[in-house]
Amino acid sequence: MKLTYYLKHFILAILPKTFFTVKRQGVYRLLYSRSHYVESRVSYYVKCHKWAIDNQARSDIYNYTRKGYTSYYYDLKEFLYYFPKGLKFNYNFGDETHIEPVPTLFKARPIDGDNQNSVLFKLDKRRHFRFVDDKRNYTDKKDMAVFRGAVTQPHRIRFMQKMFEHPLVDAGQSNSCEEYPEWTKPFMSVDEQLNCKFLICLEGNDVASNLKWAMSSNSVVVTPKMKFETWFMEGTLKAGVHYIEVKDDWSDFDDKIQYYLDNPDKAEQIIKNAHEYVAPFQDEKLEQLICIKTLERYFELSGQHVDKN
Repeated sequence: MKLTYYLKHFILAILPKTFFTVKRQGVYRLLYSRSHYVESRVSYYVKCHKWAIDNQARSDIYNYTRKGYTSYYYDLKEFLYYFPKGLKFNYNFGDETHIEPVPTLFKARPIDGDNQNSVLFKLDKRRHFRFVDDKRNYTDKKDMAVFRGAVTQPHRIRFMQKMFEHPLVDAGQSNSCEEYPEWTKPFMSVDEQLNCKFLICLEGNDVASNLKWAMSSNSVVVTPKMKFETWFMEGTLKAGVHYIEVKDDWSDFDDKIQYYLDNPDKAEQIIKNAHEYVAPFQDEKLEQLICIKTLERYFELSGQHVDKN
């Protein structure tokens, strides 16, 4: 997997500029049939108004170099090839969710508040944008909710303290814990987790990294109200429509789960809605177009000329 990833980016680095010009023209043909949808996505990611980028910009395309965060670097570089090398931009890699004083490319941002200076881009996509082809029917799965992941943040610790011994929850952490050694459980693959009807998606430093594949499965996502969003536009997801929302203290978990166990048709409707939401993000050509148009909008709003031919 990693070899293929790096080979792809090695090839992109040696291709002539004309390749990207021709490819962009081909990708742009999708605009004729999906212009409204593409515009809605681009406008969601790029909320900032016109501004003037200055000499304090973090980089221009020509001098953009890798300094750690390899997957972030390549995920952005893949689409910078489509633009003139003199264009300037600001970026911030990693699990950062603070708001910069000027428009800056981020993987994630807070859903609430003034977040317009955080321009969302599709970063760290090998980790976050994985999907599954789940052949199991919801009704054939176990009446259980499952969670596996590192437990270091306070809200994840509180979840484990409250829910670890719950009879309908199989919760385990992947990191060791001296205070609660019983929390550490053996690795559980995605395929094994899909045996459960409910998948618990907990935010970490920003979004829950398992949310995308969980929503593409035939299980139902269970999560407290989300506080962060990425390219997946978590802020547009609706509780009771795309996932089951529980209180931050998990006090209503029993009632929520029992309702959907008693009403499997309601759970299956959530799964159907989740699949419909996920589908555009699985369309590679559409995703390429939106990535290009997002950067194009960012450069234009910063007062820089972008040749669209």
